[in-house]
Amino acid sequence: MDEVRSRSEGAIVSVLPERAHDLARLRVLAGQGDWPVVTVVGKYNHGKSRLLNELIGANAFAVADRRETVALSAHVHEQVRWLDAPGLDADVASGDDEHAHRAVWLESDIRLFVHAAKEGELDARERALLQALRDDGERTRRQTLFVLSQVDQLADEAAQRKVEAAIEAQAPGLAWLAVSSTRHRQGVDGAKKLLLEKSGIPALKAALVQALARVPAARAHEAALLLGEMRGQLQRLCAERQDALAGLRRQQAQQRTRFDQDLAAVLGQVGGDIQTVLDVPGPDHSLTPDSFADQFKMTPGKLERNRLQVAYSKACIKIGAILTKHGAMDLPPAQQTQVKSLDSVMVAVLGVSVKYRKDLQRLFCEAAGRAALAQDFTRYFELSADRQALAARIGQARSDAQAAERAMAAMAVLEAGA
Repeated sequence: MDEVRSRSEGAIVSVLPERAHDLARLRVLAGQGDWPVVTVVGKYNHGKSRLLNELIGANAFAVADRRETVALSAHVHEQVRWLDAPGLDADVASGDDEHAHRAVWLESDIRLFVHAAKEGELDARERALLQALRDDGERTRRQTLFVLSQVDQLADEAAQRKVEAAIEAQAPGLAWLAVSSTRHRQGVDGAKKLLLEKSGIPALKAALVQALARVPAARAHEAALLLGEMRGQLQRLCAERQDALAGLRRQQAQQRTRFDQDLAAVLGQVGGDIQTVLDVPGPDHSLTPDSFADQFKMTPGKLERNRLQVAYSKACIKIGAILTKHGAMDLPPAQQTQVKSLDSVMVAVLGVSVKYRKDLQRLFCEAAGRAALAQDFTRYFELSADRQALAARIGQARSDAQAAERAMAAMAVLEAGA
């Protein structure tokens, strides 16, 4: 099943690369089982690890004055998976930031956003993350609890209220839970109930119990949301790509129709013009060779050949104008020669020799000749650079449309396994 899912995800991400994270999140949701995941997030030295230890009642996470959490640390306690990630000021170069991102955005069901009261206001990075978490909560229903830690390090309650007011101005409408891990530990060790309550940890635990109860519904909502968004996006993409492919095919067909019509018209016109030239009574003097003595004389043979050449040249000019109009004048690269003057479709189809009456009759005035010309000119039209470029675009559009269709089929596989 993992292999099938991986192929399905690959098909989707190939057309929706921006959804790679959502696909990874869906994989997590599908494989998490019954254990909800709680992640603590915040800056280094804001008491995150100590807070987790107090919440689970064990020294499961390393606590030190120096940077200690440099990777993703996990502990399972009472059917909850707790994650301690590197701080917001993690070392990006060493990969700490990647661990933090995975913990907060990929693994977690509930985030504990921790800010040390002694630091006063939130800094720019905290504010940015805070807003991102709020936006994500509205969209996915993943929950974030906002924790003001280390309140015991403030001078008094007035100082605490001042910090809370400053943060409220920065992030209006948030309910902050003020806690002190130190007071809680002292309350536990000394069995001092009042100190335990004053630590704020019991209130945080109660809030966590309520949040944990909402996790199954939140997961179901998030999975349905992500699948629905991607399905809708893929449906639109499939329609757009099919429309694009159909549009290119229409363009291709319209180009061919216009070329066929223009070519047929010019060949018909040229055939009529040539027939008029040929319908001259009397012998065909063009077949009479000139003698050496006639080389400087204007003979009936020369006059006839000139007349035929002029008619032929006019026909070539008219046909050439149609070929130029439709971008089919030059030979394909594979047929080009070192003599550039010969690298034209006109030369390739009609040659370079002078045409006599029978040649002009056969080429332009007989149905079979015009059909052969149409076939040859059409073949070069299809080989023209513009036509080949359009064919390549159609091929790519067809491939893109097929990829979108495969992604839709893969979407059905993910939805079936959700």
